[in-house]
Amino acid sequence: MRRSFLIAATASASLLALGTAAQAQAHATDWPTKTVRITTPFPAGAGPDAALRVLAEKLQKRWGKPVVVENKPGANGFIAIDGFKRATPDGHELIQLDNSHLVAYPHLFKKLPYDPVKDFEQVAPLFRTYFFVAVGAGSKYKTVGEIMADAKANPGKLNYGSWSVGNPVHLGSALLEAMTGTEMQHVIYKETSMLYTAVATGEMNWSLGSLATAGALQKGGKIKFIAVTAPKRHPAFPDVPTVAESGGPAGYEMTGWTTLATPPGLPKAVAEKIQKDVDAALAEPDMAQRFAAFGYEAFPVTREQFKAFIGAESVKYADVIKRAKASLD
Repeated sequence: MRRSFLIAATASASLLALGTAAQAQAHATDWPTKTVRITTPFPAGAGPDAALRVLAEKLQKRWGKPVVVENKPGANGFIAIDGFKRATPDGHELIQLDNSHLVAYPHLFKKLPYDPVKDFEQVAPLFRTYFFVAVGAGSKYKTVGEIMADAKANPGKLNYGSWSVGNPVHLGSALLEAMTGTEMQHVIYKETSMLYTAVATGEMNWSLGSLATAGALQKGGKIKFIAVTAPKRHPAFPDVPTVAESGGPAGYEMTGWTTLATPPGLPKAVAEKIQKDVDAALAEPDMAQRFAAFGYEAFPVTREQFKAFIGAESVKYADVIKRAKASLD
């Protein structure tokens, strides 16, 4: 009797498990059932926003439902993140985040209004971009080595700019200071257009800039790129040396990147569907060309590899922030 009971109980448990798995799979097949909204902390027209909208077009075709990008800029991205956290966690609300939100702010704020690990599940990196060392077209500086030599000879006299404390341009510049033992002034501008105009006029000695933010002035001949923060030369600018080739420190590298994230705890089948479709959209032949217009490139990695990358970036940023004695509290 007892053996029959155990057999029946085991069979029931197996059927329940199969039913649960089938239900989850069915849920993934049905998803999405309504509009998918992707919140971004970047303003409309910014490079990350434009790239996200390109991806949204692709996903809308794949999912057969509207995919809407909603801009909620301001307050270091906290407005966008707060709205995302309040949404129903069923996979129809996604969010775009960048390296500032995930690996810089945790070291800049003593208390964040979100947990970068527990509040998000990373789907996939959307793109990364390298920066260029930009100076005015009429600048006396021809190499990074010349800037660093002048900075050493005149501590605290040279300046560089960015649009906030803790963004990749600020921390990339601070990393260059740390690796060369120099001290310069960090000047904050409200808008990127103001920053790179200041570089063009010579108000700023130099600044890091991406193609998305500084490319127009470079193309217009107002500023020039004297180095790229990548381990090798940029294919679109083969004549622009790396920082090391331009007399800067060996091993220097700085990127900006964004990721698409879902709420935690989604059914595994739904999470896998989102990741699979995002990866497939990013791999479409025309995406590389469309991203290149912003100076972006996809870097396909597995979820495990991306988590390891985020961990390494966090360690790197923590060291830079400590050296720069930067804080946002």
